[in-house]
Amino acid sequence: MTAAINTVIPAAERCPSYYSATLNQETDYPPLRGDVNVDVVIIGGGFTGVASAVELAERGLKVAIVEANKIGWGATGRNGGQVTGSLSGDAAMRKQMRSSLGEEVDDFIWHLRWRGHTIIKNRVEKYAIQCDLKHGHLHAAMKPAHMQELEASYAEAVRHGMGDEVTLLDRAGVQNHLASDLYCGALKNTRNMHLHPLNLCIGEAKAAASLGALIFEHSEVLQIIHGANPAVVTAGGRINAKQVLLAGDVYHKLEAKQLKGMIFPAMGGIVTTAPLGELAEQLNPQDLAVYDCRFVLDYYRLTADKRLLFGGGCNYSGRDSRDIAAELRPGIERTFPQLRGVEIDFQWSCAMGIVINRIPQLGKLSDNVWYCQGYSGHGIATSHIMGEIMASALTGTLGQFDTFAACKQIKVPLGDLFGNPMLAAGMWYYRMLETLR
Repeated sequence: MTAAINTVIPAAERCPSYYSATLNQETDYPPLRGDVNVDVVIIGGGFTGVASAVELAERGLKVAIVEANKIGWGATGRNGGQVTGSLSGDAAMRKQMRSSLGEEVDDFIWHLRWRGHTIIKNRVEKYAIQCDLKHGHLHAAMKPAHMQELEASYAEAVRHGMGDEVTLLDRAGVQNHLASDLYCGALKNTRNMHLHPLNLCIGEAKAAASLGALIFEHSEVLQIIHGANPAVVTAGGRINAKQVLLAGDVYHKLEAKQLKGMIFPAMGGIVTTAPLGELAEQLNPQDLAVYDCRFVLDYYRLTADKRLLFGGGCNYSGRDSRDIAAELRPGIERTFPQLRGVEIDFQWSCAMGIVINRIPQLGKLSDNVWYCQGYSGHGIATSHIMGEIMASALTGTLGQFDTFAACKQIKVPLGDLFGNPMLAAGMWYYRMLETLR
C-alpha cells in the first residue's frame, strides 16, 4: 500500500507534522515592534531558549525571547520525543574535562545524564503542562556486541543506585515487551521518558510568559549589537538588554565570523502511521519508547492516539529527503511485520545540529553575548540541562559553564561546504564499523 499523506490541515506556519496537527493550543505571540528594554534577550524559541527563559524568569530577571518563526518551530517541535540518559559526546567530554575536574569527571557526567529528566518532570508538574509525558524505554540490541555494551551500561547504572530502574532483558524478555523478533536483548529503563515535544515547549513558553517573559514570534534577528549596551535588532524593532543569549542552534547564520564551521545540519526523517487501535497494545503493551544500539539507529514509540511514530536514518548532506515514508517503511516492516502496508498519515524532517566531537557548545562571543548550541540528536534532555547552566552563568555562577566552555571544539574551514561532506564520510565510516562488530 502506498503512503497516504496527512490530509489534516496543520497549524499555520508550522512543519506539517503529527505534532503540529495535535497541538493543545497554537501560539499567537506578536512580532517585535519598537524598542524594548530587558535584562536578558534570548534569540531562538526552541527548547534551549525557552528553557533558559523559564530558569531566568524564575530567578526574577526580565527576559525576552525573539523567534524568527514560531515557538518550537525547528528541531524542538519535530523530534522523536524521547528523553533518555544517552548524553551525546560523553566520551569526548570525559577526556577533555578530566584536566579540570579530575576524578570528579565521571560523577559530573553521570549527573548530567539525568539532570534533564528531573528538570522536565518537575516543570511539567509545576506548570501543569499537558504533553503526554510517560516513563519507560528500551535500548535494544541487534547483535551480541550490542549486548556487551548494554551490560556495561546496566552495571554502571547499578553502581550509581539505579538498580530498581533498570533491567537487562534477553531475547525472550524483549518479546514480552515488543511483538518483534528483531532484537536479541535490551536494557529497560523506567527513568527514561517520552512525550509530545511541541506541546512541552509551548507549555514552557506559556510558563515563562506567566512569569513576565516577553515573547516575540516572526521576529528574525538581523543584527546583534555588542559592547557595553548590547542589543538585538529585527526589522520591526530593537531589544536593549544587559546580556544576550544566542540559542538558535543550527537554524541561524548569525555571528558567522566566530561560529561558522562549528555546527552542521543533519536531516532526520520521522513518520507517523494511521491509528493502530488495539494492535498498538499488542505491538507495545507497556507503551515504551525504543531505540536500537546502532550508530545510525531507528527509534520509535506510540503516540497518545495509538499511532506508531517511527524515525531513523540520517541525511548528512543537510538537504531534506524527498520521500521520507518510502525510506522508513522498510524499517517499520522489518521491526513489526504485522504493519506491512500500514498507512502513513504524517511524514516530516528534522534538522539536527551536529557537532564534530559531539560536545555541546557553550561560550561567549563578547563580554555580555553568550551562545549555546549543538546537541547532536539528543536535544530534549540536554537542552534543558544547558538552559539551567546558561541561566546560572548569566546570573553569576559560572562553574558548569566554564567546564563546557573550556572544551576544545573542532572548527571546519569553509563551514557547510566542507563540514557536511565530512559528516557524511564519518557516517559511512561508522556504518562500516557497525558491520564489523
